[in-house]
Amino acid sequence: MSQEESLCNKSAELPEQTVTSYALNIFAVILSLLIICGNLLVIISVIYFKQLHTPTNYLILSLAVTDLLVGALVLPFSTILSMTSCRYSSYLLCKTRGLLDILLCVSSILNLCCISIDRYYAVCHPLTYTSKMNIRATLIMILVMSWTFPALFSISISFRGEENYTWRCKIFVATKDSSPGTTLAFYIPAMTILAIYLKILMVAKQQARRIQNTLKSRGALFKMEKKANITLAVVLGVFLLCWTPYHLSVTLYSMVNFTVPVVVIEAFKWLGWSNSMLNPLVYAFFYRWFRHAVKIIISGKICQGDFSSIKL
Repeated sequence: MSQEESLCNKSAELPEQTVTSYALNIFAVILSLLIICGNLLVIISVIYFKQLHTPTNYLILSLAVTDLLVGALVLPFSTILSMTSCRYSSYLLCKTRGLLDILLCVSSILNLCCISIDRYYAVCHPLTYTSKMNIRATLIMILVMSWTFPALFSISISFRGEENYTWRCKIFVATKDSSPGTTLAFYIPAMTILAIYLKILMVAKQQARRIQNTLKSRGALFKMEKKANITLAVVLGVFLLCWTPYHLSVTLYSMVNFTVPVVVIEAFKWLGWSNSMLNPLVYAFFYRWFRHAVKIIISGKICQGDFSSIKL
């Protein structure tokens, strides 16, 4: 019997799929569908409605494309590989899944970073916003920062060396050399986003106090500040809640090997992937014009006539 057949026949010795594994697979399918549907609505909205053809919305479009690919490629591949026992039949698929996983997850995080930079200029430098954050500058940010860097980063990580694959393809690959990659892919963008949004919050409060005399009551001022606080808290909270546990656990795993159970890190990885489902809610559906656009799309009106120039 050949070595390949021996390895593949190990699958016969493995226990059958448990109720828990079936439940996890169903959860993965549901999560993938939610990610695809939510981000597809954002993509159609930005492309179809002319009012949404703005630099800010192009950044949101790039984020939606990234998150849609996470739901359409990474999650299905990960689910299939979690049930695959043959090393040689799944090796190429595992490599492809790992490459796409790193590429799209890093791209998603850097897209969020680009959006925070755009919001910084819009709130803190409104007079120069249109000149600095024009369509050309936005496209450069998308191509270089959101896609080119993640592509180079994912290729360097995925083909840095031959991993010692067992019969089960790993959802994550962590070694003692993982810390620099994690720092570039998460910690630096996360600290950048945090610093930018804290600055935006401070400027927004200052602007609210400056126009206090034009408001009818102090209650209106309090309401406006509270809304700004809630918005920024949701933006930061969702991002950090989804991705911090995974990257922190990977950092600990790489520094002191085997101190963090692999199953815990994999659970945190799924939590990070769920951020691709929440991004459309936080960055798109939060705005009234996007909600109006989604209603038109879901109702099928765009198939009945030209609504591209409608005011949302």
